[in-house]
Amino acid sequence: MSYEKWGDFRGIKIGQYFQKWVPKIETCMGAFFVYLCAASSKMLQKTGVVSIAAHAPTFMSASSGMTQIIFIRIHLWFKIYFHGKIDSRCLILLFTFYYKIPTSPAGGLNVCLYPVHPGQNIRLVMFILQKGIPMKKRMLYGVANYEEIVAKNGYFIDKTRYIERLEEIENPVFLRPRRFGKSLWCRILECYYSIHLKDRFEELFGNTWIGQNPTPIHNSFFVLHLDFSIVETGEMAVMEKSFDRICNLELKSLIVQHKTWFKDSVTIDMGESGTANLHKILRFTKENGLPTLYIIIDEYDNFANQLITGHKDRLYKQLMADEGFLKTFFKLLKEGRKTGAIHNVFITGVLPITIDELASGFNIANFITLDPEFENMLGFTQTEVDHLLNEIYEEYNFNPTTRAETGALIKSNYDGYHFVDPDAEPVYNSTILIYFLSYFTRHRKYPEYLTDMNLKTDLMWVRRITGSNPDNTKEFVDELLLHGNIEFDKTFLISKFNMSQFFEKGFYPISFFYLGMLTRQDDFSLALPNLNMRRIFVEYFNELYQIDVSTRYRNMMRGFVNNLDMQALFGGYWKEYVSQLPEAVFQQVNENFYRTTFYELCSRYLSKWFTWNVERSYPKGRTDLEFVGKYSECFAGIRMVIEFKYYSNAAFEKLKTTIDAFDLQKADTEQIAGYVEGLMGEYPEAKISRHVIYCFGNQGFRVFDVTDMHC
Repeated sequence: MSYEKWGDFRGIKIGQYFQKWVPKIETCMGAFFVYLCAASSKMLQKTGVVSIAAHAPTFMSASSGMTQIIFIRIHLWFKIYFHGKIDSRCLILLFTFYYKIPTSPAGGLNVCLYPVHPGQNIRLVMFILQKGIPMKKRMLYGVANYEEIVAKNGYFIDKTRYIERLEEIENPVFLRPRRFGKSLWCRILECYYSIHLKDRFEELFGNTWIGQNPTPIHNSFFVLHLDFSIVETGEMAVMEKSFDRICNLELKSLIVQHKTWFKDSVTIDMGESGTANLHKILRFTKENGLPTLYIIIDEYDNFANQLITGHKDRLYKQLMADEGFLKTFFKLLKEGRKTGAIHNVFITGVLPITIDELASGFNIANFITLDPEFENMLGFTQTEVDHLLNEIYEEYNFNPTTRAETGALIKSNYDGYHFVDPDAEPVYNSTILIYFLSYFTRHRKYPEYLTDMNLKTDLMWVRRITGSNPDNTKEFVDELLLHGNIEFDKTFLISKFNMSQFFEKGFYPISFFYLGMLTRQDDFSLALPNLNMRRIFVEYFNELYQIDVSTRYRNMMRGFVNNLDMQALFGGYWKEYVSQLPEAVFQQVNENFYRTTFYELCSRYLSKWFTWNVERSYPKGRTDLEFVGKYSECFAGIRMVIEFKYYSNAAFEKLKTTIDAFDLQKADTEQIAGYVEGLMGEYPEAKISRHVIYCFGNQGFRVFDVTDMHC
């Protein structure tokens, strides 16, 4: 078994080998033995290797037939479980018979593990690295179960320091866009506060910040964890029935988990409302002095948002009625907080509309979404991503010369979110980044398409919000595509707003901010955070103006792959794409428009071989567009730097020249040379070509290849 597959050599298998063969080893060869410092004979039923370290080997020679026996002393640390709970770390002193430790092509070590048969020599080898062999971690995409991440040794960015800070907030409501890790965070809170998981605290949190700095109330509550994203939408009766069923099932599970407290005194009647059953539990715990409840509500607004974006105003108004089932439920939460039967309520969601509409029923909510202290509670900072990527490169033995390229790629596609302070450190969309890293670690190359297909559902939100007014929609999308940002009223972020405002033109920027499609650029503007969102809006632009991007481009793209001719590529874009633009668009186009639409079109067809940088910063400025050859493909090391220049029809007319007679401008060559100087400083081995593209209104273009490709 090779070192690269160490992750497959799990502790459970080690336990099985030891349990099966140790008695035979002791019978056949008295010199071989295993000391286990633990109290249970069943402790190896379920183990996970933490680390292996070699300690000053002691060698002894003996004779056993033709085999030389060498004893090697190795210290192994295991996590030992009894019936699913952690007990302690166990030191295992193991004497093995030396067989062989060959070197693998990757420079690691191989292991040879042979079952022992009576009457045969024992050949058991566990390979050793100089600094120890941890189990290879895994990048688990789409896993929101914290216990599963721990059990499967998944990569985990530790945000648990925020648990201590949250304890100072009463009834916190924290909103973030989809795919920012809200559900995982809710599960972490459940594991931390659940009295049911008290005996597993060290196992689950021993290696985290909060595990080293626990608060006094950890594992002290009955935790009720509700996920409203699975509530069915439809007529009111359908929603209420689904809501009650979800609540009642979780309440029933809570009683089963804590049956030593509840005994048979409380039963959940599935025919009653979730509110009524919760009230029974709150009353019983209060009257009998039992632990209080910690309530977690994930995606509190999910089913309500579907009504809003589906323009189902009648149903939404019924849902928000004072005597409706949802407001009645939140009134009970408020009452439970007042009586002390509920210790705290933590709520996550996407939009603030529903919580505002529920104000009369739950006016104790503490809105921390825009609190600077919690800006980075979800999403990954650059420091966290750098540490994670370094760990992946070391553990998976990636070529370190590609580290900078990978870092730049994920930053341009997944970073850039400012939720509170536009001058603070931005954060990455954590789930989309994990999508990339999961593919990267499994296949040892970048995914062809850097946008997770689940992100495509964001386009559905754009359609729903803006679709009722096509003119406003085009104006909004055009503004973002032309300038990359849009003005907003800062007071709208912190003021309450209702469903009707959600679809007003002035609220478009705020709506898209909460949905994660726009982010804070400064105190006056919101901007597209990264290339992923640029692609989403270009796709919607193409849809609005019915521009074909699917059926006429293959020959020009194939030609570019064959010869890397930038002039021919841009010429094909102008002929096939630009020619479809309506006159109204030509009256507004600018340099940013041509650059962005050209990039998006190329990314549809050339993503197998290239990634792209847009407005990447260097000491002497920012490049407009770069083609970057993927390190694992045939164009590895190639960089094509493009500078765009735009002249309106009126400005070009003043030049008194023709397109064919237009010359490359010296200032432009000097500008792009400055960018390339910075690029070569970062990537001295890169093969760089320089191109300046001039666009003249809707009349035509010129592409100048400033130099041939060179090192």
